[in-house]
Amino acid sequence: MATAGGGSVADPGSRSLLRLLSFCFLLAGLCEGNSVERKIYIPLNKTAPCVRLLNATHQIGCQSSISGDTGVIHVVEKKEDLQWVLADGPNPPYVVLLEGTLFTRDVMEKLKGRSGRIAGLAVSLAKPSPASGFSPSVQCPNDGFGIYSDSYGSQFAHCKAFQWNKVGDGLAYEDFSFPIFLLEDENETNVIKQCYRDHNLSPNGSAPAFPLCAMQLFSHMHAVVSTVTCMRRNLIQSSFTISPEVVCDPLSDFNVWSMLKPINTSRTLEPDDRVVVAATRLDSRSFFWNVAPGAESAVASFVTQLAAAEALQKAPDVATLPRNVMFVFFQGETFDYIGSSRMVYDMEKGSFPVQLENIDSFVELGQVALRNSLELWMHTDPMSQKNETVLNQVEALLSTLEQSGAAVPTVVLRRLNQSQPLPPSSLQRFLRARNISGVVLADHSDSFHNLYYQSIYDTAESINVTYPAGQSPEEDLNFVTDTAKVTRLLYGFLVRANNSWFQSILRPDLRSYLGDGPLQHYIAVSSPTNATYVVQYALANLTGKVLDLTREQCQNPSQVPTENKDLYEYTWVQGPLNANETDRLPRCVRSTVRLARALSPAFELEQWGSTEYSTWTESRWKDIRARIFLIASKELEFITLIVGFGILVFSLIVTYCINAKADVLFITPREPGSVSY
Repeated sequence: MATAGGGSVADPGSRSLLRLLSFCFLLAGLCEGNSVERKIYIPLNKTAPCVRLLNATHQIGCQSSISGDTGVIHVVEKKEDLQWVLADGPNPPYVVLLEGTLFTRDVMEKLKGRSGRIAGLAVSLAKPSPASGFSPSVQCPNDGFGIYSDSYGSQFAHCKAFQWNKVGDGLAYEDFSFPIFLLEDENETNVIKQCYRDHNLSPNGSAPAFPLCAMQLFSHMHAVVSTVTCMRRNLIQSSFTISPEVVCDPLSDFNVWSMLKPINTSRTLEPDDRVVVAATRLDSRSFFWNVAPGAESAVASFVTQLAAAEALQKAPDVATLPRNVMFVFFQGETFDYIGSSRMVYDMEKGSFPVQLENIDSFVELGQVALRNSLELWMHTDPMSQKNETVLNQVEALLSTLEQSGAAVPTVVLRRLNQSQPLPPSSLQRFLRARNISGVVLADHSDSFHNLYYQSIYDTAESINVTYPAGQSPEEDLNFVTDTAKVTRLLYGFLVRANNSWFQSILRPDLRSYLGDGPLQHYIAVSSPTNATYVVQYALANLTGKVLDLTREQCQNPSQVPTENKDLYEYTWVQGPLNANETDRLPRCVRSTVRLARALSPAFELEQWGSTEYSTWTESRWKDIRARIFLIASKELEFITLIVGFGILVFSLIVTYCINAKADVLFITPREPGSVSY
C-alpha cells in the first residue's frame, strides 16, 4: 500500500509468505533428517537387553546412560583379544562384541574392572552350546526362602550339604554399570563383524584409521538401589502427582490350577475333604530380558504334568477315587517362590477354595528331562519326617509311587537317603507353613544334571528334542521325538508356538500371542504372560469337555440350567480347521482350569523389605534399542562443530539483515492507474 509521503512498506502478505517458506524449509529439513538418519544408522532389530531387577537389598542387571552409550566396536573371539579393549586400544570407549563361549564370570569381571574403557557389550550366541555348561544363576537357588534356615535345619541351610547348581557362576545376579545386549540373529552379528573388519581391523596391531565402526546401546533404567527405594518412590509419586511416573513394578503373573473332580470355588472345602496336590513350575529366566527357553528348568516338567493330567482325567474309574487331585502350575518360582508363597498365603487367609488342612500329600515334578538315564529320584524332607506321623505318611506315599511306577517300565523310581535335604522346590514353601507328606521327583539324585540351568542355552536341543531336516512345520508338530511321546506340547513350547494345534485351543483374541519361535518363560510384570495363557488353555483342552453351546451361552453359562459357573470355567476357543482348511470350527470348552494371582504377599502387605516373601521388582525404561554406524575422529567432529556453528551464526546474521531491509526487498507492485502525490 502507498503512504502519504510516497514511501513503500512490505506487504503483510509478503511477510507471511516468507514465514511460510521458512516453515516449509524446516519441515523439509526434518523429513530429510529422518532419511539421513536411516542412511547413517543400521538398527539391530533382533536383540535382547540385560535389564535391572531389584529386591529388598540389592539391584542387579545392567543399564546405559540416559542418552545411550556409544563405543568403537571390537570383536573378542579369544581371551587374548581383551588386551586391546582393556589397555592397548587408542580409541576408547569400546563396545565389545563377545563370542558366546567367552561370556563367563572371569571375562566379565575383567571388563567390569575397566568400565571406563567399556561402553557396552554385545554377546553372540555360542553354536554349539558350551560343552562344559553355562548357568548365570547361583549355585544355591532361592537361598533363604525355602524351609531350611539357621534356625530350622541349619545343617542344610545355604546348601551346606552340596551345591544344587554346581555350574552356576551367579553372573545374572551381578550389577553392571554398562549395557549388555544379546545378538539373537546370526545375520545381524555377521553385519557387525563385517563392519568391524572393514573399518576397525588394522594390520600389525597399529591404530586403525577413521572413520571407525561404532555401536550405540540404549537401555537406561529408571529404578535404582532396591525394591524398598523404588516402591517408596512409586508411593510418593502416586500420593502427590495426578500422573505418577512409576519407576518399578513387582514381578507377577498367575498360577494355573485345576481339579480332577470339580469343586465349588465360591466357598472353601470342608476340613475332611482330602486333596493330593500335583505341582510343578512354569517359569525360568536367563541373563537377558524375556529370553527364558527353560527347556529342562521348566518345560519338560510342566509338559509331563499336562500329559499326566490328561491321562488321569480320561481314566475310567476317576469318579471313584477316594481323594481329589489338584494340578498346580506355579509361576515365579525362579524368583524366591512367588507363586507357591502366594498360594500358601491365600490358603492361610481362607481366600482359596483349598485349605492347607485339606492337603493329604504333595507330589512335585522337578527337572525331569531324563537326558542321562531313565531314573527318577524321590526327594523328601528329613526335618518334617522327625514327626512320626509325617514319617509314616511319607513312607506310604513313596510306596504308592513305587507301585504306580512299576506299571511304567521305561522309568525307574529310586529312593534317596532319608538324611538328604530337598532340592529347590515349591514343596518347601508349603512345609514352612505345615508339616505335610511330600515328595519331589527329579532326574538328579544330588546336583542338577542340567548344565544350562536358567540360561539362554536351556533349549530344545539341550534335551535332545530335534526333528529331521526337510519336514514342514506341521510334520514337525506331529513327529514323535526320542525324548517323549507328548510331541505337540514339546514342539509348541520349545520350537514353534504358532502352530495349528495351539491356534485351535486358544480364544480368538489371543491368537496374536503365538510367535513363530518358542515361547519364553520369564514371569515379567504384565500378566498373564503368553506362556501362562497357553498352559491354561492346553490344560483345559486336555482335561475339559466340548459342549454343544452357542458363543453367547458359553460366555454366559448361567443362561443354561444344566451348567454351573461355580463348578466349571467355560471358554469359547477358535477350534480346528474345517475339512477344506478355510475356516475354523469354534467351540465351547468346559473345564475346571482357573487362574490364581501370583503376586508376592510382600506387595499386598507393603513389606518391601521382607525376608519372608519374595520382593523382586523390574525397573521401568523408556527406550531399548541398538544400532551401528561410522564415527569420525574427534578432530573432525570438532571441526564439523565449529563449521556448523559458523554457518548458524552466518544464517542468523543474514536472516536479521533480510528482516531489517524487508521494506526495501519486498515492495508491493503498484496497482495500474494509481498515482501518488
